[in-house]
Amino acid sequence: MSRHTEFAVRQSIVDAARSMNGLGINHGTSGNVSVRWGDGLLITPSGLPYEQMSADDVVFVAMDGSFDHPLVPSSEWRIHRDILERRPDVNAVVHAHPIHCTAFAMCRQDIPAVHYMIAAAGGPTIRCSGYATFGTPELSELALEALEGRACCLLANHGMIATGPGLAKALWLAVELETLCRQYAVALQVGTPHVLSDDEIARNVEKFKSYGLRPKASE
Repeated sequence: MSRHTEFAVRQSIVDAARSMNGLGINHGTSGNVSVRWGDGLLITPSGLPYEQMSADDVVFVAMDGSFDHPLVPSSEWRIHRDILERRPDVNAVVHAHPIHCTAFAMCRQDIPAVHYMIAAAGGPTIRCSGYATFGTPELSELALEALEGRACCLLANHGMIATGPGLAKALWLAVELETLCRQYAVALQVGTPHVLSDDEIARNVEKFKSYGLRPKASE
């Protein structure tokens, strides 16, 4: 893996972090982004404003949790590491605290299949995990449980996680998750949302294998 390729991945992490506020899925520096790299991961540093961040500020963390960098990795590095270690289908993780996702997480509510776009999550629900202190092994285990058979989840009293085979797909899913939570919140004010059947969502999960964000054929 060339230095040029590594720089491109680092820059994509910076670009994704900077875009999160504009996309409406994050505020301030509370979100974090990671991409699988070699025998570890590249992740945004802790507390550094995104507009000041450069590719060189992205921290490489080995799978044993060690790092050699002037900056400290995100306080949530463990949950990123544990997801990437346990989920070989995942190569990128986006964590943030968008308003509507976090509101449902505060209420510790799963999101039911009130719209077919929930199929992007991989199943008929988006689960909300149990609660544990941020940055702890306990939170990682709870997140992994909520992510079983899913590409995204809510974290109780905390925020959300979206994953993907690449960073673009993980970021796309994070936006879709916040959109779904926003729609569900409005629907609950309008009336009683109708929940689609598991069979219908299963059909949509199959259709989503050829739907949604994907790279150009030449990429």
